[in-house]
Amino acid sequence: MIRRLSAAPGIGWIDLTWEADSYHPLVDHFAVYASDSPFAQGELIGKTVYTRLRHDNIGARGRTWYYRVVTVDAAGNRSWPSPVLRASSLTSVTVSGSPVAVIGNYDRKSLELALAPSGYQQYATRFPDGPDYAFGVSSPSADWPYLHPGPADKWAGSKAHTFRFRFPLPSVRKLVLAVWLIDSHATDPGRLSLSCNGSSVADVALDKGATKGSTVGEGPLLRPSIVEMPLPWNTLRVGENVIALGKASGSWHAYDAVGVFEPR
Repeated sequence: MIRRLSAAPGIGWIDLTWEADSYHPLVDHFAVYASDSPFAQGELIGKTVYTRLRHDNIGARGRTWYYRVVTVDAAGNRSWPSPVLRASSLTSVTVSGSPVAVIGNYDRKSLELALAPSGYQQYATRFPDGPDYAFGVSSPSADWPYLHPGPADKWAGSKAHTFRFRFPLPSVRKLVLAVWLIDSHATDPGRLSLSCNGSSVADVALDKGATKGSTVGEGPLLRPSIVEMPLPWNTLRVGENVIALGKASGSWHAYDAVGVFEPR
């Protein structure tokens, strides 16, 4: 029997967790179904031997889903579905807000960025100190590489790399930073350290990817992820602002787009 089915929402995903006995009878797996109607069993979105599953790649716009979990035992017998759980994903600021300064397109592709889709071996020569991108002056195709290496990457010098993003503000306002990735390293994506004008904002553990984004710029082989967070008011200033994205651990991640938005 499935107990305490619950959900934790994110942008483009919903994490499901539940409780269940793994014996009497012996459980082979759990089958998870999702629907846009509370009255339909819905589509099978995954099978798992664990009491958790992430429903991902569900879009940047918040959406409501209805979930059921079925227990399948070792003999193939199926339990009654769990009670329905209603849950909604979060809406990205790239949908709900107004862009202030953006690098690239939020389109699940890296093809408009420098060296994409597979020229990472040129990174050390083209960007020995990491990019220093000025909004309104620099070009995504020339000045912002699609791949951000980490210390685990010998091809980039086995060292930490910092990407800098400069943009002007005529007045201080509430802003949200939106970092979208098309993919990341499957076993060691590391952490992304974010700062604004020299003040630390966050240190984020990146989701494990599919290790395809280093040579593939779009398509179903990738495992995208999203990092969005508000920039503290007291770190911003009138005039030029500098966002630093640092990678001091792990291996690479591959960008989709980076930008700052004014939330509505």
